[in-house]
Amino acid sequence: MADQLLAPMPASSAPAATTQRGVLSRLVGPMPRYILRRLGQSVLTVFLTLTTVFVLIRMAPGDPAYSLAGPLASTEDLARIRTDMGLDQSVFVQYLKYLQGLLHLDLGTSYSFQAPAFDVVLSRLPYTITLAVSAILLTTLVAIPLGVWMARRADTRRELAANAVTIAGQSMPDFWTGLMLITVFAVLIPVLPPAGFTTWSSLILPTVTIAVLQVALISRMVRREMVGAFLSPYITVGRARGVSERELIWRYSLRNSAIPVLTALGTRFASMLNGVVVVEVVFAWPGVGSLVVRALETRDYPLIQATVLVTAVLAILVQLLVDLCYPLLDPRVRLGKGRSK
Repeated sequence: MADQLLAPMPASSAPAATTQRGVLSRLVGPMPRYILRRLGQSVLTVFLTLTTVFVLIRMAPGDPAYSLAGPLASTEDLARIRTDMGLDQSVFVQYLKYLQGLLHLDLGTSYSFQAPAFDVVLSRLPYTITLAVSAILLTTLVAIPLGVWMARRADTRRELAANAVTIAGQSMPDFWTGLMLITVFAVLIPVLPPAGFTTWSSLILPTVTIAVLQVALISRMVRREMVGAFLSPYITVGRARGVSERELIWRYSLRNSAIPVLTALGTRFASMLNGVVVVEVVFAWPGVGSLVVRALETRDYPLIQATVLVTAVLAILVQLLVDLCYPLLDPRVRLGKGRSK
């Protein structure tokens, strides 16, 4: 980025066109191989994750048959339910049947919903995606300008005050923030629904609850990266050449700081897609996070495994998309090779 700012303008359009074709071929050329390699790694990661979860949930204390039948069930009832669920077979046999069903996306029938576990998770997924997208958009719209503002006023009283506020936001647990927002905006000033998803206004409180922590984290990262960019030599040269301060900040400094910020945003978004369990429970949000809590309480093995599969695939796709954006932000980045020298 600094080289582009300091380099002289080309004498003709031919060298520029040649350079553009070279950059395009460098970006597009290795991309199919990189995507295939990442997909292969992702398949292995998902397989190992599902295998680990399959073993761990069966090693955990608790009996799905007892959770389904209740405390008044007789021994014969529990044995019959275990047989119907296939839990009377060895773990190895259960695992082989699980892998066979996995090849056909048949993850079994949920014990508590009496419906295909995969379909139950997919029915809850849009709510989690809606909450995650709204939270990451609010985080981006607030955290990046706030971080830039803090960087421009580094080591001033106003910046120290803003820094103290972000530290406070980073220190507050999600459940406490959610309860305080419910108390103020649903009880004392009843302008927003406290729980569930009845109207689009129901999205406001859980979105803000999630964004409070994320804004604190991302804005401090933006501030740190931008302060380092402001000290770079190309900023000084740009000012000497008469480049406007706005262009130096938003076009050059922010773009050079974009890769770590994008990585952090992608990581936070992937974790939100896995289900913001605490927030979804506090606001009775009908998403994947609250579904996981119910599945764990009832020892619903198929539902837990289906949730892990869907959320793991989504997280991997988000990380892959973030990786593919790196060369667009910095042409010096080569997929699978880091930065070129």
